[in-house]
Amino acid sequence: MKVLVIGLGGVTNGGKTTLAEKLKNMLPNCDIISQDDFFKPESEVETDERGFKLYDVLDALYMDEMVTSIRNWIKSPASSGVVTEEPQNTCDNVKNVYILIVEGFLLYNYEPLNELWNRRYFLTLPYEECKRRRRTRVYQPADTPGYFDGHVWPMYLKYKNELEENASMQVDYLDGTKSQEELLSYVYSDIIQELNKLRE
Repeated sequence: MKVLVIGLGGVTNGGKTTLAEKLKNMLPNCDIISQDDFFKPESEVETDERGFKLYDVLDALYMDEMVTSIRNWIKSPASSGVVTEEPQNTCDNVKNVYILIVEGFLLYNYEPLNELWNRRYFLTLPYEECKRRRRTRVYQPADTPGYFDGHVWPMYLKYKNELEENASMQVDYLDGTKSQEELLSYVYSDIIQELNKLRE
């Protein structure tokens, strides 16, 4: 049994969840773990001097629990409830390969996760487009006035810069303004290549 762990990270509203779900429908033995499921309750998230809840930082998440969940999945993917029906368009010789897609906005800035990835993708968006998409979403708790400019975008730039400065880290940057079909086609082909390497 072989396991492929795919990171799908990047900017808020960049299309990570949509892409992950579409890939899951196309790939054999594929499962998703979402970072959003590891947010601490609002009462445990720090508030800064402007009254902004600091959600876009690692401290707002139970990262240890997330690492444990991923490691447990890797140890025993078949018992995770992953559907093992073969999508029609894949070859017979990937039956013993399990794929985990981990999607979230802060995947590559937490050291314990970095030894787990087979492939890392990072969705980017320009400021205006990200802000426009963010306005169309409903959050719990809701974004307060100035929150995007005061916290969300600066944190995205901070973590993205950290990533770019880390020369040892192989990350495939994806343009989130491209069509979902284009992004899906690119990432799917790339993962199929990885699967082929695993089988060799």
